[in-house]
Amino acid sequence: MYLNKNLIKSDWLDLLSDEFSKDYWKELDTFLESEEIDGKEIYPPKELLFNALNLTSFADTKVVILGQDPYHGDGQAHGLSFSVLPNIALPPSLKNIYKELESDLSIIPPGHGHLESWAKSGVLLLNTVLTVEKSKAGSHRKKGWEKFTDKIIELLNDNKDHLVFILWGSPAQKKGAKIDRTKHLVIESVHPSPLSSYRGFFGTRPFSKANEFLLQKKIKPIDWKV
Repeated sequence: MYLNKNLIKSDWLDLLSDEFSKDYWKELDTFLESEEIDGKEIYPPKELLFNALNLTSFADTKVVILGQDPYHGDGQAHGLSFSVLPNIALPPSLKNIYKELESDLSIIPPGHGHLESWAKSGVLLLNTVLTVEKSKAGSHRKKGWEKFTDKIIELLNDNKDHLVFILWGSPAQKKGAKIDRTKHLVIESVHPSPLSSYRGFFGTRPFSKANEFLLQKKIKPIDWKV
C-alpha cells in the first residue's frame, strides 16, 4: 500500500472517508505502489502528500488556491501548491506571484518560496494532482487524483459559505466550473507562469480582492505576508 489515509491528521479525514473505499482510490494506490516498486522517484515524499489538508483544515479554509500537479524538480514539492521549502530556489511562477503580491499589497517578496504561513492563515494550497514522477511534469494525471480533489472542492462548495477560489489557468478554471458563485467569490486569470503571466495575470489584484470579500462577509482576512 502506497496511500496511507491516516497521514491525514485533520477534519478532512472523516469528511473524505467514503473516498478511501472507492475503486478509483484503490487503482490509484496500485499505480503508485507499482511506480515505487519500479524504482521511480515520486514527489512529494509520502509523509508530505496530504500537507495541504493537514495545514489547512476544512473548518479553517477561507481561500483556495488551485494548482495543477506538484513541482517535479528535486526537493521542490512538499504538498502545497506553488510552494517550495525554504532552501529551494524560487520557481518562475512563484516569482510572478510575488511580483503581483508586491504590486497589489506592497508586500516585499521574501527570499524564500515557503508558503506555509498562508496555509496556516486559511489558504488551502491544493494541487489538482497530488503526486508526480521526478522530472516528468503531468506524469500522474488521469490516474485518480482528479476525482479525489474534485471531492475536496465539492465538500467546500456545498458545505461552506463565503469562500474565495483563486483559479489561475484553464485547468484550474475547468476544475472550478461547478463552484456556486452566488455564495463564493471566484477569481480567475491566466496562469502566473512566464509563458502566460503577461497576458492577463499581472494587475488582477487577487490578494486584495480576496480580503475585501472576506471583510464584507465579516470574516478575518488573510495575512498575505510570507
